Amino acid sequence: MSDTEMEQAGKDADPTQAPWSQAEMLLASLIDSVRTLIWITLRVNGGKGKPPPPMPRPGVKNTKRRKRQLTPEQREALWHRINGGRIEGQLLHRTAETVTVRSKPGSATPPT
Repeated sequence: MSDTEMEQAGKDADPTQAPWSQAEMLLASLIDSVRTLIWITLRVNGGKGKPPPPMPRPGVKNTKRRKRQLTPEQREALWHRINGGRIEGQLLHRTAETVTVRSKPGSATPPT
């Protein structure tokens, strides 16, 4: 780049959009943790208020997280997983008398 192009690039640059170093990311994470701990301490002692927002980071949009809705199949698989079953070719349901096993597609014998 020529000197004039370098000078113009410096004028057009937005330092808030520059990538952060690992130290800056760790510092932002530390600040978020301290803010959260202060908020928790206030809540435990009767205070009110919303949790603190995370410190803005370059390249990360500040949007609220949307709760993801599970499909009926995902809910059933999660229910089996929580209640001691495994999915994808492994243990699905267990009772005192029986164990139900589904083999993986393409396998001749069920897993042990």
